[in-house]
Formats: sequence, C-alpha cells, structure tokens
Amino acid sequence: AGFTSQGCVQCWHSWRLGIRRPVKCLRKVLYLTALSHRHFVFTRAPSFADRLAIVDSFGHHTYGQLYSISLSLSRDILRALDCSSGDIAQQRVCFLCPNDASYVVAQWAAWMSGGIGVPLCKSHPAPELEYTLRDCESSLVIVEETFAERVTSIADRLGVKWLVLQSGSLSQEPSPGSTHLHPQLTTTGFPADWKDRGALILYTSGTTGRPKGVLTTHQTLRHQVTSLVELWAWSKDDVILHVLPLHHLHGVLNKLLCPLWVGATCVMLPDFNAQKVWEQLLRTDTSRTPRVNVFMAVPTIYAKLIQFYQKHFTQCHVKDFIHAVCKDKIRLMVSGSAALPQPMLEMWRKLTGHTLLERYGMTEVGMALSNPLHGSRVPGSVGNPLPGVEVRIALEASSRYQPSCTVITESNSDQTRVTPGMEGREGELQVRGASVFQKYWNQAEETKESFTHDGWFKTGDTAVYKNGRYWILGRTSVDIIKSGGYKISALYVERHLLAHPHIADVAVIGVPDVTWGQKVTAVVTVQEGVSLSLGELKGWAREQMAPYSIPSELILVDEIPRNPMGKVNKKDLLKHFFPQPGK
Repeated sequence: AGFTSQGCVQCWHSWRLGIRRPVKCLRKVLYLTALSHRHFVFTRAPSFADRLAIVDSFGHHTYGQLYSISLSLSRDILRALDCSSGDIAQQRVCFLCPNDASYVVAQWAAWMSGGIGVPLCKSHPAPELEYTLRDCESSLVIVEETFAERVTSIADRLGVKWLVLQSGSLSQEPSPGSTHLHPQLTTTGFPADWKDRGALILYTSGTTGRPKGVLTTHQTLRHQVTSLVELWAWSKDDVILHVLPLHHLHGVLNKLLCPLWVGATCVMLPDFNAQKVWEQLLRTDTSRTPRVNVFMAVPTIYAKLIQFYQKHFTQCHVKDFIHAVCKDKIRLMVSGSAALPQPMLEMWRKLTGHTLLERYGMTEVGMALSNPLHGSRVPGSVGNPLPGVEVRIALEASSRYQPSCTVITESNSDQTRVTPGMEGREGELQVRGASVFQKYWNQAEETKESFTHDGWFKTGDTAVYKNGRYWILGRTSVDIIKSGGYKISALYVERHLLAHPHIADVAVIGVPDVTWGQKVTAVVTVQEGVSLSLGELKGWAREQMAPYSIPSELILVDEIPRNPMGKVNKKDLLKHFFPQPGK
C-alpha cells in the first residue's frame, strides 16, 4: 500500500502474470512478498500460456487456451447469477465433467467468479447428486453435455441454475475478445481476504454415514499444493498420467493441481483402462505429446496393471523393454488412498524397477506424511511429515472437568520428539498446520468434534512411530471401509440396503482383500419366506448407490448378534466370518 511509482506497478503486474523481473529495490521486495498470498492455481496460468497443460481424448490444450475459455465461462456464471460486481461471494458452483479439459475449465471459472467449486462424481446415481446439490446449497451447476440430461432435471427440480459445456469445443481456438482479462483481475487483482475464502468442497463419508462436505480455503489449497511440489520436486518438465476420479483429493490435488501449479502437462484418460495405461507408460512416439514421467494410482489400479502384464507380456525381451523404459524414463511412481500390500509392492518393483512411494493423506488435511523422493522407502511405512505439516500420535482421555491428552510422538518435517517411556506405543494420528481444512460444510458440531481441545485434527486412524518412520495400523473406527482408493461409510451402505424389501437387518464390514484393500461385505438377515442372492442385490443397488459402495460379497444369517444397546460388534463379526491365521 502506498507504492505508486510506475516501476512498482509494472513489477506487480509482471509478478501477477508470472514474468520474472529482476527486483532492484527493497520496497518492491516487501511489496511482492506481501502480495504473494494472492497466487492461486489458475492465476499462474498466464505465465505458462504457450505450454501444454492438458492432453485428453479431444486434443491438446495450452494453459493460455484453458485460461481464456475459463474467463469466458466465468462471465457466463456471473450473468447466470445476475452478478454485476464480478464476485459471486463464495456461492457454491457444482460441476460434473469427464476426466478431460472441461473439468479444469469449470473449476477455474468457478474460482474466477469468486465461487466455491464443488466437483460431482460422474458415477453417482441421481439421489447422491441431488444430496450434494442440496447440502452445499448450490447456486449453479456446470455440466458437460454428456451428463446434461441426468443433471439438469435435478437442478430444475431444486431451482438451481445450470450451464452446459461441450468438451469437444474446448480444443478450438477461442473467439475474438475472449482473451481479455477479467476486469477484477486487471485492476486490483484479488481482494486481500481471498486467501481465507472458500475454494473447494470435496465430499467424504464419515462415521455418521452421511457424506460431509470438506471446505478448503484458497490459502489452505495453496499450502497443500506447494508442500507436495517441494517434496516431490515437481517441475514444468513433468508429464503425469491421470486416471483417477476427480471428486476425491488424490485425483484433484496430487494429480491435477500440482502439475498445473508448475506449468507441467497432464495426460488425462477418460477412465482407467489397463491396456491404455501401459500404452502411455511405454509410448515411444513423442512427436506431439511428451512422454509420461510421473504416475500415481491406488493399489487396486496397480493390481490390475500387474494382472494385465502377467497375461499379455510373456516374452522375455518384452519384459526387459518394459523394465528398462519404466526405470529410465519415469522419475516417480506413487501409491496412496489405501494400504499397499507388500507382495504388490515387491511385484511392481520386479516388473518396473520402481519402489512405489507410499504416502498418507485425507480430504481434511491434504497430504500429511510421505516417504522420501530420494532415499530409502520402507514397505508399509508412510514416512514423515511434509513441509509445513505437524503430526502427532496421541491418546485422548475425557475427564468430567477437562479433556486431557497424552502425546506419544510429535513431528514436523525437520524433527521428531518421542515422550520418554512411550516408544513404540500406538495411538490416534492427529494433524495440525496450514494444510488442514476449515470446516465441514453446515456441520458445526461435527467440525468441533473432529478437533482436539488444543487444535489438532483427529484423523480417526491408529498409527505408531518406529524406526524413524510413521506406520498406519488401520481405522480407529471399523465403520470406514477403504476399497479401491475410495473411503466408504459402512453406515451409508447399511442405510441404503435396509430400503431393500427383502432385507430385515444388515451389518456391513470391510474384509481384507489383496486387490481392493478391503471388500464391502454385507451380513444380511432376510425377511421371512423370501430369498436374496448377491446378483439380485447388486442389480437392485445399481439404481440406489454409488457403484464402488455396492457390496461385493453377501453373507446370509438367521440373526445378527447385537449388544443390549442394539449395536453390532463388527470386529467380532469380522473375526467370526473371516478369521485371520495366527490371530
């Protein structure tokens, strides 16, 4: 404030557009430092204008093209919501797009308009989509034409305005005038308070069984991105292959926002296909699209890639070629969102020469722990805290007058302190730092209960610190099932299954599985005089539930044991039907 010289103004505009200029005065250094928090993902795009941002099934898209189209769409949003100020003031903008450039355009346009982006899941049935639109109190939904029919009818019923995008038109040249910068961006940049304003709501399932909207601010999102960029050494020369869903943190943060932050390229496949992934990883023709050198996935995807390899790559010279290309041309391969079985890690290392980098994160905290980019990676461990992240393992005890907490271990990226006499003790993993979310949308009590009295977020995961690393032992609650990279609430599944006319009682458990991490298994008591098969249950559930939450196994019993309070001991249920050797 108060710097009015033309040189300083020029320097600020160059900084905003990402142009590196030598700074020759201390006043400019202080000024630019003060304004650095105004950098968000899409505001960096003009500095990479001619670089390739997205490659999808429709073509190649530069940062400049995506930026221009996003600006145009943001004006459509402002008109649709009758907003003349250029700022829709954190109204929620939902969007449902395929895994292609349309997703980026919708996300950026929501932010450029001053809104909070809420990505929807393309595989969710109508009731789930309607729940999200209602819960986040959406003002507008942007829908790619493929999904228009199923979404616009819901929006009309709820009185939510909508806009339709055409993915195929995004690769065309922008219309004249569409490259004009948004008035708000060309004059004063973002308001100073944008760093604390909502940017993104991602929905996750909690132990209540109802999906919860996790609200992340622009500043928090920036911290989540930059800590990963620093730790995993992202650069503009990276090319990542994207095959994950775009309504979960893994697909949004790790695989999209990180590369777009540094000016890298993201190759997006519409859906996971083992053959297509292998083709991209092994592609030798780089005349139009640069070679993929970063890959991230969930254990289920690695399992399916291994299965494809074993079936189709049988000749020795082919195996040697695959090992050589992956080892020499790919710099980083990461696994996350679920525990990685050690036999799978060993097999992948044998096939590709890569020891998968395991990390730990949650929708509420971004990425919190990671094995090192360089140095030893211990199978089963999730490493140590990311830059700017604090973690601890603690045991909480509530007294009548004051909650108390025994800290076993506390760490940041530089050091770890272990309480004497408590080495190797297990407890709940808790996280604190600038990357932690702001709140659960419209759930003040849930938000309050998810933090300790001294401000640490309670992950609900049991962990231990040993041999200089953190290890995740599993959910503190058995009501969250991790299957194929998804976190599924058992209570959510039970609630839906109880609507089936033949089901009298149900308990849903997660059964350990090498491929999926856990399988959703339903223990069911049927109504008298009727029967139920797994096939019949799946057929019915497809119209009611998200596909990844549908049970893959059905156990019929005469009665589900419950305690006097009516609760099922799911640990006992799991041990009874799926006893583990030696336990």
